Amino acid sequence: MSTPASRPLPASLAMVVSALCFSLMGVCVKQVGSRIPATEVVLARAVVSVVLSWWMLRRAGVPPWGQRRGLLIWRGAIGTLALLCVYQALAMLPLAAATVLQYSYPTFTALLAWLSLGEPLGRRLLGAVALGWVGVVVLASPPVGSGLGTGLPPLAVAIALVGAFSTALAYVSVRALRHSEHPLVIVFYFPLVALVLSLPLVLLDPVVPSWGELFWLIGVGLFTQLGQLTLTQGLMGLPAARATAISYVQVAFAVLWGWLIFAEPLEGSTLVGAALVLAATLMSLKRPASAAV
Repeated sequence: MSTPASRPLPASLAMVVSALCFSLMGVCVKQVGSRIPATEVVLARAVVSVVLSWWMLRRAGVPPWGQRRGLLIWRGAIGTLALLCVYQALAMLPLAAATVLQYSYPTFTALLAWLSLGEPLGRRLLGAVALGWVGVVVLASPPVGSGLGTGLPPLAVAIALVGAFSTALAYVSVRALRHSEHPLVIVFYFPLVALVLSLPLVLLDPVVPSWGELFWLIGVGLFTQLGQLTLTQGLMGLPAARATAISYVQVAFAVLWGWLIFAEPLEGSTLVGAALVLAATLMSLKRPASAAV
């Protein structure tokens, strides 16, 4: 029987779909972040994803435990740290600002993939990453009097940047697993490890969600699961640096949702920054015919 892994999307499209799903996940996190701790959001996400991943593995007839279990557990642990930081930053910052800071990770990813995997940094890709970074900086430039250095809480900024670096480590780990593991196995290990790590923290100070909050928590799990599936497909078909350059488009999605749903101001710098991010995405999609995938 066919599964998302047996009929994958084109790798570039998979990264764009992943960015859309993660942006919608951010909307769900913002809806509960003022009362539900980040650890509990991670746990809710993990429960939903473990159930869905196990069902998908059984349906596909794929053994769940993989070959390189140490690296699979490492990917799950570092991904859990990234989730905790990202969810906490989303609760403390405007949606667009939190996403902008998270998107310092493509630079980390490109450097880590070059150092650990030997993936080349071509001029076009370097240009796409640089252009996307310029867009991120422009998006992070709020009106005069509330600049990034003074308008955003330093602790929240630090948490977001730790999340960005952890995300880069997780993405490079997925690339390292691409030849030995089925995508569904990689996706399964992430929430499984997150469940084990987050449950003790939640039990220390549990918060019972309302029915409305439960709806949004389920949304976190569903959108993250879809995002992880398409992200894994994209990372297994593209070099890590190019894949993450494409996913810059999540910043534009976050700006849109912040404006439409949370009434976050849509400044001129926001529009310019979003245009630069989209340009970086399109630039990263183009490659010479002889380039390796």
